Amino acid sequence: MKQMGRMAQGKRCRGMLHVVHHPGYVAPGRPGSGHDFNKYGLVMIALAEGGAEMTVHTPDRVPRRWLDAVHDPDYVTEVISCAVPPAKEKRIGFPIGERVALRAQLSPGGTWLAARLAQRHGFAANAAGGSHHALYDTGAGYCVFNDLAVAANRLLAEGDARRILIVDLDVHQGDGTAALLAGRPDVFTLSLHAERNFPARKARSSLDIGLPDGVKDGEYLAILGDTLPRIMADFAPDLILYQAGVDPHAEDRLGRLALSDAGIEARDRLVMRTARVAGVPLASVLGGGYGADIMAVSRRHARTMLTLADEAGRHG
Repeated sequence: MKQMGRMAQGKRCRGMLHVVHHPGYVAPGRPGSGHDFNKYGLVMIALAEGGAEMTVHTPDRVPRRWLDAVHDPDYVTEVISCAVPPAKEKRIGFPIGERVALRAQLSPGGTWLAARLAQRHGFAANAAGGSHHALYDTGAGYCVFNDLAVAANRLLAEGDARRILIVDLDVHQGDGTAALLAGRPDVFTLSLHAERNFPARKARSSLDIGLPDGVKDGEYLAILGDTLPRIMADFAPDLILYQAGVDPHAEDRLGRLALSDAGIEARDRLVMRTARVAGVPLASVLGGGYGADIMAVSRRHARTMLTLADEAGRHG
């Protein structure tokens, strides 16, 4: 069995990991994969392998009014009733049955809960979410409802945040998040992505940085390290939602960048360190990660959560 990396090999993370998870996130493993569960179940197994001190929090389904506030209510009805037209299912990438419809409602609730927990503890992670391609009246790119936009809108509307920074470091541009939150002075959307990757037609984030194929650790970290502190200083958020996709990894099936395990860890430490120095709570969501070895992908996701908790603990 492959090891998760440095922290999984006996070095415990310094901070308590508050992780949001629901059994409804989990589906059976893909036939022929050799696993009993999909990625959302395997991530929790990988976290247990890592030996983290961990508290698991269970989310509720997001109340429908918050889905309707961001998405077309007709589309919301299609998903909840499992009556999504075939053309939209094709755009999403899979059929919408009861299990998927449940996870689509739980995931925004999980991102909202992770944000509220982060405000209490400094950091919390949703072990799902990051559905940044979902648009107003349809899903896309394996995304059904946009949990980042739904959670951000709810937090702001209920007065639990004043200015939210969404840091999207998935290898794909966060087009749905950018479109759904466009023009809001209380939300800043940053997307650092592979320019030639999906989606072909990009939206306009508050700041987009499209990278050429093959960018490695040093260049990536230099760009992020120059950009993120400036946004923090200029925008002055009081909450960060972090789309911590692991698909910039060199071995990712759908990525076009070339970050190593060490590069992903350094990326996550940089983001958390920047947040903690500014005293701003941060909630992470799972984001993308794809490959034939689904357990390896799940370990990358788990490593990101453990790294963020460890770095938060350093600056606790």
